[in-house]
Amino acid sequence: MARRKEAHGGGHGWFVTFADLMGLLVSFFVMLVAFSNQDQKKLQIVAGSMRDAFGVQTNVRYSGVIEVDGLPTRPKLKNAAHIDPEDASATPTPDEQDHKRERGARVKNDEAFALAAASLRQALQDMPELTEASKHIMIEDTKEGLNIEIVDQEGRSMFPEGSKEPYERTRHIIEKLAAPLKATPYRVSITGHTSASKKPPNPDYSPWNLSADRANSVRQILEEEGLPSSNIYAVAGKADTDPLFPEDPFIAANRRVTITLMREAPPVPPDLQP
Repeated sequence: MARRKEAHGGGHGWFVTFADLMGLLVSFFVMLVAFSNQDQKKLQIVAGSMRDAFGVQTNVRYSGVIEVDGLPTRPKLKNAAHIDPEDASATPTPDEQDHKRERGARVKNDEAFALAAASLRQALQDMPELTEASKHIMIEDTKEGLNIEIVDQEGRSMFPEGSKEPYERTRHIIEKLAAPLKATPYRVSITGHTSASKKPPNPDYSPWNLSADRANSVRQILEEEGLPSSNIYAVAGKADTDPLFPEDPFIAANRRVTITLMREAPPVPPDLQP
């Protein structure tokens, strides 16, 4: 019985696919060559058309609060900052070179601060002594700097009610925070907060006094542990005017002391020669 000869048809389907791939690669390299010699005016036109097509970011969001068990979540964005139009626009301003230099310096400072903040976070994570108290520590990145919040939990306060002196466990937490704080070149700000209360305030010792005294107690503990006084940027009390959870100003988590690693250019060493 004769064997039937198989038909081969076209047999070149793979070659067509390969040719398409080569065509795309050639187009890609042509585009690379075309963009290698940048025409500033054409680049601005392209950037402007992309901006018109997709819009431009007008707000920068700083990372939100790191949620921990036992604390409510925040449904609203708290930390957002407006971006200047010259930073978002493709159209250069007359002082473009000066603006670029200022922006470059700002980026450099931001990178240095980010490195210091990352080392501080890592130092806190590497402290086994803070494991039990981790639910009382919240870290949040803001426009002003890196906030380390020492917050109350429901049924477990960090300070006795109405007292400016912390519990011993709270003092231990603050003492452990001093080492990574003094290892950075940035200054710190300390702010005390209270929650809103349905009880009438004590006229002889208001929430303003209490929040300021608690912040000052934290400063004293940090300095006792070696944080230089020159590293203190500010010590303040805000009472209940800046709740962590504005939608519920009465909850315990609004009672806190905030230690902020300030987002600013590090101080110039006194022995620096120009």
